[in-house]
Amino acid sequence: MRLTVPTPEAMRELGERLAGLLMPGDLVVLSGSLGAGKTTLAQGIGRGLGVEGAVVSPTFVIARVHRGRLPLVHVDAYRLSSIEEVDDLDLDASTEESVTLVEWGEGLVEGLSGARLEVQIRRPDDDADETRTVQINGTGDRWSSVELVGLERR
Repeated sequence: MRLTVPTPEAMRELGERLAGLLMPGDLVVLSGSLGAGKTTLAQGIGRGLGVEGAVVSPTFVIARVHRGRLPLVHVDAYRLSSIEEVDDLDLDASTEESVTLVEWGEGLVEGLSGARLEVQIRRPDDDADETRTVQINGTGDRWSSVELVGLERR
């Protein structure tokens, strides 16, 4: 599914709608360039999961756990360079009961789950343009029957 998202608030709203589809054990992998809107989408997912406190980029701490309707494990893999470094985080210890969301995780975290939601966010070359293109693909049995069409802006 490909969506056009016009503003940061619309990105948060998309995250909220996406949170309505998420279940314990889900892995969400966010990719896109710096400033594309990965953390903004994560904020919306957090809002949709009813997490306590602000959802901010975990760049310097690498991972944060947020409590809510479902626990959200929010990881920033930007500074990680290998699957071994991801393994050191021991993320698979909490994947069964949490939603695990990994920014910059493409090529590093796919081994955590055979089923995952991959979200690619693209920004235009014009920095003044807030519009983003979001490509969402579900992989594995978990996502084969999930209707993503409902994510379109209401």
